[in-house]
Amino acid sequence: MGQVLLHCQDGVAVLTVDSPEVKNGLTPEMGVELAALCEDIDADKNIGAAVVMGAGGTFCSGADRRRWNPSGDQAEDSVFKESGAVYGAFKRVGSLGVPMIAAVRGAAVGAGINLMLATDLRVVADDARILAGFLRIGLHPGGGFFTIASRSGGREATAAMGLFSEEIDGIRAKEIGLAWDSVPDADVEKRAVDLAQNAARDPELAREAVRSFRTELGPPAIGWDAALHFERATQMWSQRRRAEA
Repeated sequence: MGQVLLHCQDGVAVLTVDSPEVKNGLTPEMGVELAALCEDIDADKNIGAAVVMGAGGTFCSGADRRRWNPSGDQAEDSVFKESGAVYGAFKRVGSLGVPMIAAVRGAAVGAGINLMLATDLRVVADDARILAGFLRIGLHPGGGFFTIASRSGGREATAAMGLFSEEIDGIRAKEIGLAWDSVPDADVEKRAVDLAQNAARDPELAREAVRSFRTELGPPAIGWDAALHFERATQMWSQRRRAEA
């Protein structure tokens, strides 16, 4: 039910979410795999930057519904731990020891937008579909969405996407600060890798610089760790409410 691939070249690590038959929907196992590959990247001091992308021309459509039952009891022990594996993977991407770029083609939806926002920088396709999508399907946002969206897009954009279910394209994402660059679809991955190579020329310096970058800019009003737990109980409530309906 999908996998995460790692390829390293010229000091750049490329992580590929690979489950194209479900538009790269995530499973708990893929979350564990993603976190483990981040450990591998951190251990290789020759790597100075990383890019995360999706296979088959799309980034990530959210959760793999073949593996998840959104109407099930999310507070049940094994299910709670499985969703935690995916949320933990977002946080692990965000704490990677090298500068991290998301190359976003196709769509970034739900869990996919959280993965996109976990990175330090984003390159998106002009026609990419970017939406939180939680409230559209009767769920409270999860993964610390409000915190990680607001640190780039600000309060207004976070409200529009998280509370009012607004969908934006790559051009709009660049305009409001959720992405650094918006380019034609065919150019996204090359542009992201080219940017990563700038940092990868000096891996030791890149690692020190990104550590300072994250420390100095700091978290928003509450930290991401707190945001994960703050949102989670209400998200579980919304899932139970949906099931009862």
